[in-house]
Amino acid sequence: MLLCMRTTLDIEDAVLAQARTRASREGTTLTAIVEQALRLFLSKRSGRPSPLASRWVVVDGRERPDVDIADRDRLYDAMGGR
Repeated sequence: MLLCMRTTLDIEDAVLAQARTRASREGTTLTAIVEQALRLFLSKRSGRPSPLASRWVVVDGRERPDVDIADRDRLYDAMGGR
């Protein structure tokens, strides 16, 4: 037997509207959408770096004497037009 608990939450109007729209689009209830979002949030391990953070690459750099970083155009040229 599945036990359910009632509670009251204060949710920003825009977020609640998005959740209601999604529930309607998916043919489900607002409760199911909120439960799914909470399960997803709670299943993530805290302290673990985000996927974005794991993509950072750190390299030892050096100053190039031919580039003045205060000169945007020369910096842009040195970066190969990026």
